[in-house]
Amino acid sequence: MLTYLIFLPLLTAVILCFVPRNYAFLMRLASLAATGVTMLLALAVFLRFDSAPLGPSSAYKFEQQLNWIRSLGISYHVGVDGVNVGLVLMGAIVAFAATCCAWEIRNREKEFYILLLIMTGGILCAFASLDLFLFYFAHELALVPTFIMIGVWGRGVDKNLATFQITLYLSIGALVALAGLIALYLRAGAQSFDLVTLTQYAAVHPMAVRDQNFIFPLLLVGFGILISLWPFHTWAPLGYGSAPTPTAMLHAGVLKKFGLYGLIRIALPLLPHAAQAWAGTIAWLCLGNIVYCGFVAMRQRDLNWLIGYSSVAHMGFIFLGIASLNIIGVTGAVLVMIAHGFLAALTFGLAGYLQHTTGTSDMDKMGGLLRRLPFLGGALLLALFAGCGLPGFANFAGEVTVFFGAWKQFPLITVLAVWAALVIGAVYMLRAIRSLLHGPVPERCAQTVEDSWPLRKLPYVLLLVPLLVFGVYPRLLTDKIWPGAETVLASVHPSEQPSPMPAVTPKSTPIHRAEAKP
Repeated sequence: MLTYLIFLPLLTAVILCFVPRNYAFLMRLASLAATGVTMLLALAVFLRFDSAPLGPSSAYKFEQQLNWIRSLGISYHVGVDGVNVGLVLMGAIVAFAATCCAWEIRNREKEFYILLLIMTGGILCAFASLDLFLFYFAHELALVPTFIMIGVWGRGVDKNLATFQITLYLSIGALVALAGLIALYLRAGAQSFDLVTLTQYAAVHPMAVRDQNFIFPLLLVGFGILISLWPFHTWAPLGYGSAPTPTAMLHAGVLKKFGLYGLIRIALPLLPHAAQAWAGTIAWLCLGNIVYCGFVAMRQRDLNWLIGYSSVAHMGFIFLGIASLNIIGVTGAVLVMIAHGFLAALTFGLAGYLQHTTGTSDMDKMGGLLRRLPFLGGALLLALFAGCGLPGFANFAGEVTVFFGAWKQFPLITVLAVWAALVIGAVYMLRAIRSLLHGPVPERCAQTVEDSWPLRKLPYVLLLVPLLVFGVYPRLLTDKIWPGAETVLASVHPSEQPSPMPAVTPKSTPIHRAEAKP
């Protein structure tokens, strides 16, 4: 099923290359069908995950492996565990929602949909990959269309600057990360890019601490640039503000999580000593995202820039969870990754709709939209509340879990992060609610009418529903993430025995039942 959901968008992109460009409606319909079926396959994988049997590696489900370049130990190896099954689902839902929001593209539609489908296939392959080479290759496959889409279909007077800046930053980050992955392959000693093989080999033959301390900073800086870790964050707000709506939704919501996923999946289990040594540095750097970028967001009057800086600030919570190096913190980090993916896609989708409808993204020139656009205004209200970390949304569940995980390790940093989340985030989000949704209706918005076509509202519903469902009942995710996080951290804390997740239901593993007998 993973292979089907990865290759369906890519195969559709190849087919669209042979469709005449004047069949724009057919290309749009084919793209919607491909991403819609992909979303249903990802949902099936998520729902069947608990009952699915383990694959040959005994660690992943829905696993498939085919030799690719045998001499270098490179294979097509995909599979999911608790860490990435939610990310695959989130990526597929966001991809379908982004395709629904592509109605604003009116020129060179054929090329746009081809690039959008390639981006979708690359994203899903990157999250499902269990081979380092395939992991990096799939990310580049998804990243390159971003540059082209901003340069050709971007908006605003700064789109050329945004294209240049995002290309420069992300290319440098990708090259630094590639250097770290190649060094990891050469120094690990397993002579394989296969992640399962590397993990099993490292458990018996740990890498020298000196090599770990050389490779980990490369991965941290490379992935950190891709994630917009402070101080490498300046490309993100400008890039997202200039990108077409579907591109901003996919990149900010999904592709940005590639570096975070790489740190959790690769750096923590294979470089445990370096991870412990660098944990404090990561924790202090994350305050740059949470506090500094939060203050900058308070100064923004452009909606796209506000959402961009808010997105950068949310990355700090994920870094804090990773830096905690405990199961609670890493579980919270993955939960925030999934929640932020839905939230970023939702806010950028709504911002794109408002900009297309009103002709501006300046919040000072908008107002009273809750009366003119009741559905979209209500959706934006919920999205901004979720960005505040309001209880009932998945973001709140993830951030609280991160704070619990980080408290023991970094109490001062945790206090500052909580203060920033409660005060700074609330200030800029509530100011945006007041400026956009309430007050008098400006003249430019007086004739604004909500589109009654259901397909225009469908993507926002699809993104809001999981935010609420996972917020009200986060165990749908945490029960899956917890064992995966435990496996990832097994080499970081080898002396600690695996512990069951608190408050496990009777439908639990035999280990949990055995522990419950006394």
